[in-house]
Amino acid sequence: MHAKDILIDGFGRIREEVHAAVEGLGPDGLNARPGPDANSVAWLVWHLTRVQDDHVADAFGLDQVWLSQGWHERLGLGLPRRDTGYGHGPAQVAEVRVGSGDLLTGYHDAVHEQTLGALRALTAKDLERIVDERWDPPVSLGVRLVSVLSDDLQHVGQAAYVRGLLQSADA
Repeated sequence: MHAKDILIDGFGRIREEVHAAVEGLGPDGLNARPGPDANSVAWLVWHLTRVQDDHVADAFGLDQVWLSQGWHERLGLGLPRRDTGYGHGPAQVAEVRVGSGDLLTGYHDAVHEQTLGALRALTAKDLERIVDERWDPPVSLGVRLVSVLSDDLQHVGQAAYVRGLLQSADA
């Protein structure tokens, strides 16, 4: 198995878990927050997808799907166009409200397809390429991709947890 195959598998698992976290939830469930400072399933899935979109596009010199495919307009969140959710407080989290899980999974699937396209062309040497010199040591493509995987897995796990909290409260 090559490194790119492991990355493709990892991002595929994120996609599966995103769908599982969102499936069957209506607007109330997607947008509910278990507490006033907590994140909703909608915010968590939107954020993890925005991070993947932003970071992968930047690392591979691609356009963000959020902007190039009109997802910013489709979701209509009222946030700045390049917002990824980093540093959001409770008021900004509350702005991320969706009317349908299909919008969230549609955006995620579009980002996933772009990510897979970029990963399929990878060579081992590509993973060593420096993509961000603002850090010490500078960040390689391989490190950036693992960082995105880690961040996305944490957030999709949180989305599943919030879903479970909400469902147990309804039982």
